[in-house]
Amino acid sequence: MGRYVVRRLLQMIPVFIGATLLIFLMVNVMGDPIAGLCGDRQCDPATAAQLEKEFGLDKPLWQQYLTYMGNVFTGDFGTAFNGQKVTELMATAFPVTIRLTLVAIVIEVVVGIALGVITGLKRGRPVDTGVLLLTLIVISIPTFVTGLLLQLLLGVEWGWIKPSVSSEATFSELIVPGLVLASVSLAYVTRLTRTSIAENRRSDYVRTAVAKGLPRRRVIVRHLLRNSLIPVVTFIGTDIGALMGGAIVTERIFNIHGVGFQIYQGIVRQNTQTVVGFVTVLVLVFLVANLLVDLLYAVLDPRIRYA
Repeated sequence: MGRYVVRRLLQMIPVFIGATLLIFLMVNVMGDPIAGLCGDRQCDPATAAQLEKEFGLDKPLWQQYLTYMGNVFTGDFGTAFNGQKVTELMATAFPVTIRLTLVAIVIEVVVGIALGVITGLKRGRPVDTGVLLLTLIVISIPTFVTGLLLQLLLGVEWGWIKPSVSSEATFSELIVPGLVLASVSLAYVTRLTRTSIAENRRSDYVRTAVAKGLPRRRVIVRHLLRNSLIPVVTFIGTDIGALMGGAIVTERIFNIHGVGFQIYQGIVRQNTQTVVGFVTVLVLVFLVANLLVDLLYAVLDPRIRYA
């Protein structure tokens, strides 16, 4: 196991470098940071040249990337064009998005797996058909429609929640935004769990457990569910980074000043340092989540061993 972890960590290095290089090139080539600094009015040549020199934009792209990566390994993600350190923006944005992601993951795991187990055990029955139809509807509706609808009904019409999340962004305030963020993933988790449960239910080890007279609950939890969770864990592991990076729409709807909000502001203002810095951290989140998923396989299925 230890050798496998070391090997995976070494494999993450070229993946991280390649991903950050592509992000750096796309952000810097497709946008004009100087135009974003000057706003609607065009910068005069002298001011543009001064700004390029100040932020290192007058150097070749490969040199800018090497300088950026060298600073990243020292914990310096650069300075936003408003003079604020990107690490300071991260210190305020990531805790909010992490709380939002935790709420979304809990809803996704608890509700999704529970519905998947119920429908998998009752495959072909009315409850199975109803849940499948409901998940298909949820997948078909865009997130911004779901968010705006819940905000209008629960926040404006019925007054059950505040339409906008406060600056503290407590867990109680993030329940509805977390539900909106997790809605599509919850539907996929339900369908994945249902399919896996229905297939493994006919396996020999399940028949053996039933023939031995084990209680139905133990057969489902200890044998059937445990072996059926491998594809679900794979999806949830990759979905953690997707939820954190894909929260732009949800955070905009509920006025949550998290990672999605900062990335959106960086794109609108063409603030390359902010966008590249935040996406670099999200790349690390994806890589670590995938490593943890691979390690969880051995926990769920004892037959899996890593050399």
